[in-house]
Amino acid sequence: MGKIKSRLLIVDDDTDILLAAKMFLRQHLEIVHTEKNPQNIPDLLKNENYDIILLDMNFSRDATSGKEGFHWLNVILEHDPAATVIFITGYGDIELAVQGIKEGATNFILKPWDNKKLLATIETSLRIRQSKVELENLRSTQKVLIADQDQSYSNMVGNSAAMKKVMNIAYKVAKTDANVLILGENGTGKEVVARAIHRASQRAGKVFIPVDLGAITESLFESELFGYKKGAFTDAKEDRAGRFEAANKGTIFLDELGNLTHGLQSKLLSVLQSRKVVRLGSGKEIPIDVRIISATNMPLYQMVSEGKFRQDLLYRINTVEISLPPLRERTEDIEPLVEHYLNVYCRKYKIPKKRINAGTLRRLQKHNWPGNIRELQHAVERAVILSESNILEPHDFFVQESSGAVEEDFSPENMKLEEVEKILIRKVIDKHGGNISRAAKELGLTRASLYRRIEKHGI
Repeated sequence: MGKIKSRLLIVDDDTDILLAAKMFLRQHLEIVHTEKNPQNIPDLLKNENYDIILLDMNFSRDATSGKEGFHWLNVILEHDPAATVIFITGYGDIELAVQGIKEGATNFILKPWDNKKLLATIETSLRIRQSKVELENLRSTQKVLIADQDQSYSNMVGNSAAMKKVMNIAYKVAKTDANVLILGENGTGKEVVARAIHRASQRAGKVFIPVDLGAITESLFESELFGYKKGAFTDAKEDRAGRFEAANKGTIFLDELGNLTHGLQSKLLSVLQSRKVVRLGSGKEIPIDVRIISATNMPLYQMVSEGKFRQDLLYRINTVEISLPPLRERTEDIEPLVEHYLNVYCRKYKIPKKRINAGTLRRLQKHNWPGNIRELQHAVERAVILSESNILEPHDFFVQESSGAVEEDFSPENMKLEEVEKILIRKVIDKHGGNISRAAKELGLTRASLYRRIEKHGI
């Protein structure tokens, strides 16, 4: 059996102890360093990362109290909070050893020791350290993932009175754990508001789990949201946590809430009331601590009156309600939104900063924006990519002065094929709010082919 890949430091003023420990442990561990003078500990820690440190509790100055050991333990932990320290004591003082563990030591051994017990203690401590390191890596990864996710959802942008009202409510409710219901048309930025609430809350350092309820089939609802045990169904080959468990201590964002059937509404209500989930195939209740933010573009109050949505569920989710206005009702926010997305996409595509002139801004403000902010975002992204000028003109966007969609005469009489193609492409792109992927799919083209035709016609 090969040596354990680890770096160990032994600090003791007894040279016989150091020699005996080193001779034994270097047979089992890859690197074993020894040090007689504890004053050298800071310099040693600057130059090496030790997996385990064996530290004597009592040095020559104070032979029995353990104060020196506690002092150097604190020095080590200040340098490396994840350090794994095993105290060495020759007096068998259990209370002192327990106090040492409370102060941050991982374990203790008594002099003289049994070599097998010493090695077993070190191996156990190495496993504890590995668990600490893995946990810290998970936390670091989680923070990176949260930051990456949030980069895709900018802070709320807008100077209009309507948006100032939304921001005021959002930041007030963020400081509480109250359930929030966000209402608004598609593309108005409901998830942006939900993330802003999460970032301003006491749960900001924890996860934000978005769930598109409209994309989850009825048969998968429980397994996706509540999890399942191995063997619960044919493809359940291992235990798996659901979205609610994954969001524990953080925030869960339930989007497209209005799409749930009555049966699924009842299951969701039960979890929201009890704050417990039961995985499929298990009878065990798992407590959850999550912030609930919900959103929909559907008229929930009308649905309640029509018997399509449970009134008790509506009361449960909307402790505080936020209504997002459509972009056509906050045209003064178009300029800051365009400026924001110009900055975002110029950085993303490493393109010199672009700007729009006053005429282009007026055109954008007159457009109806049926796809709201999402449509504006796609329009700006496309303009940044395709425009060769640093000043964006009206023709760089799929808009014109009318407040509605493009209404060109589509009669093919006296028209050339290229003109027909140009008008058709513009109509389909406007229909999909500037979404090139959807427009290409309806036209039966690839994205690349559609982009070539866009450039060809100067659309």
